[in-house]
Amino acid sequence: MITVDKKDGHKLKISHVIHETTNRQLDMYIFIPGELGLNANIISEEEFYHNAIHGKRTYFSDINHLPLVHSRLASRGKLSIEQYRLSLSLYAYQYALALEKTTQQLLGDSNESKQEEIEEAAQLAVRILKRLRRNIPTDKKLLKYYENIDNYLSWFTEQRFLQLIAHLPRGAEYNEIKPQLLEICQKEAQHRIDNNYNSARAMQDPTRMSNKMRLLRRLIEYPVTMKEKTVELGKNTRKIVTGAAAGIVMIFVTLMLIKARGMLGDITASFILVLSVIYAAREVFKDDLKTMLWRWMRKGKARWRKQFFDANTGHVIGRQLEWLEFVNYDSLVDDIRKTRKHNVSHREETILHYKSTTRMSPTKFLSGYEQTRESIILDLRSVATLMEKGSQRLYQLNDGQVTKESVEKRHLINLITQETDEDKTVRTQRWKIIMSRSKIVDIEPIITPEPKKPKHKTAISVDN
Repeated sequence: MITVDKKDGHKLKISHVIHETTNRQLDMYIFIPGELGLNANIISEEEFYHNAIHGKRTYFSDINHLPLVHSRLASRGKLSIEQYRLSLSLYAYQYALALEKTTQQLLGDSNESKQEEIEEAAQLAVRILKRLRRNIPTDKKLLKYYENIDNYLSWFTEQRFLQLIAHLPRGAEYNEIKPQLLEICQKEAQHRIDNNYNSARAMQDPTRMSNKMRLLRRLIEYPVTMKEKTVELGKNTRKIVTGAAAGIVMIFVTLMLIKARGMLGDITASFILVLSVIYAAREVFKDDLKTMLWRWMRKGKARWRKQFFDANTGHVIGRQLEWLEFVNYDSLVDDIRKTRKHNVSHREETILHYKSTTRMSPTKFLSGYEQTRESIILDLRSVATLMEKGSQRLYQLNDGQVTKESVEKRHLINLITQETDEDKTVRTQRWKIIMSRSKIVDIEPIITPEPKKPKHKTAISVDN
């Protein structure tokens, strides 16, 4: 199941966990209002891919006790430094993701009755941190790594609960849970002071502290994040197309020159004029012919190929092919049309289709991990620049008086995703993204039908 969350500014975070399967296909359709005028001439597929789509893949495990077992083994000297770093990083990374998601849900929930949910989240966070701190390694190399992770998780937990305190609505229920959250924050702050995790100057400078914690977050993510190498496909095809287009055009140019020489005779002013027109036409039609041949030969083929490497061993553990193109509504499959619920008012929408097929090798994963988590950051700043600045006026009648209110201009973007597993199970989801020129205002999930189960198992091919 895919989740979509807001990030800073115009960024969306699209995340999903790939369970024990080797092949997976992901289709992502972005429906952009036609009034913005987006097309391939304004933003090309290559430009949108490199500037707006950023992916990251990490190890994922729902066996939460495994890192704790590794911690106990490390404290007894029975685990290597690399295994300890990986297990502890995975534990810390998944805790940070879970806490971040939980607090976002609590803040975004319109229901004010949240006391039980907040209490449960607070108690669970305290228990997880206690488990982490039960087995402190004695080896200095392991101890330094443990201290960095403990330092970050303590600070991150405090920040998330302070955010809850600052933004939750005031009321009787809020007043009951507030002292409990404040107590946790104070204990975590004192925990960092008692262990001398941060210098006095760093604690007095919020900017310095924030930058330090950002680096510690990268330290946590590094062992569990797969390295990527992206290769653009079709370079040799582009060279062949360029040469073929030039050759075809030169054949017609030569024939026209011979015919012009036969009609006009010797070199005259008229012949020179005709020669100039012929060469001008060559320059115009050569690029158009090259573009036409390129699109014909690359139609339906992948544009990019990614390779995934284990950050610890350097082994290739997966490959991914990617497509990105502007498509018409008539070319969409029936499932996407039904999910979009198309009508006449949407005829002018610009549709961007991103597709990826992934083949992973779980047998090459590090011991104990058979799943991966893919996070795609979709940056819509290039779309926001097409939106008009300013606001519009809205007039209302209240108690016989006309009031005037300034309303921000907003646009609705639809996002549809479709996952296809190796056994041909299909899951389709849809979101409404309300967006202004300055930021993404809201994300509204739309209820979609249940996943379709296949009748026969068939593997997805990702061969180009």
